[in-house]
Amino acid sequence: MLQNKFGIIFGVANKRSIAWATAEALHEAGARLAFTYQGERLKDNVEKLTSEMKGALVLPCDVVKQEEVDATFERLRQEFGRLDFLVHSIAFAPKEELEGEFLDTTREGFLTALEISAYSLAQVARAAAPLMTEGGSIVSMTYYGAEKVVPNYNVMGVAKAALEASTRYLASDLGKRNIRVNTISAGPINTLSARAVSNMSSMLKHHAERAPLRRNVEAREVGNTALFLCSPLSSGITGEVIHVDCGYNIMAV
Repeated sequence: MLQNKFGIIFGVANKRSIAWATAEALHEAGARLAFTYQGERLKDNVEKLTSEMKGALVLPCDVVKQEEVDATFERLRQEFGRLDFLVHSIAFAPKEELEGEFLDTTREGFLTALEISAYSLAQVARAAAPLMTEGGSIVSMTYYGAEKVVPNYNVMGVAKAALEASTRYLASDLGKRNIRVNTISAGPINTLSARAVSNMSSMLKHHAERAPLRRNVEAREVGNTALFLCSPLSSGITGEVIHVDCGYNIMAV
């Protein structure tokens, strides 16, 4: 499905992450992939995970450092020549902002969450667009806390709302270049990063009890949806928030 296609994935940290499940789906479909890591602390993890993926690139890229973003896309230009898709699976807020009340959000926490979790989508899309010479697809990851109040999600909910709005504006801007921009609203998954949200176990139980499918979504199901959005099968879809949450979002309670 993706033979002779080139893509980059931002956000792989470990084998339990949604980004890695997405990488596996894209790799199995035949794509050649590049990966980024944020800081030396994560370099070894990403290199080990990708060691058996033929032709994979592993590049340092902290999105708060514009020079690293620029260097990443210059390397892609040199190695791949073009880019067919980009997966943005980056989000961060200080742990103390993900407990208690949103009312107590600090200015620093707010700015950090919005810069890394939302602004970075526009940042990498702007860098990727010139390489998407044959059109392309940009996919990011969001969550239901952007639409409704989820206890303890706090500033991350605001950041994800900004991400979803950014998706629509970017889709409008980039459509004339045949570049599609969509985001996946995944149900809660027990990843290492998700554990920063207080009471994650209660959230998982709540979702499984109320979702129409009576279970929680799996990371690979999200990855398969990303594969669909990166492939020609989704050629008429852009600017959308696609829920992959076992149907939880349709329920009133």
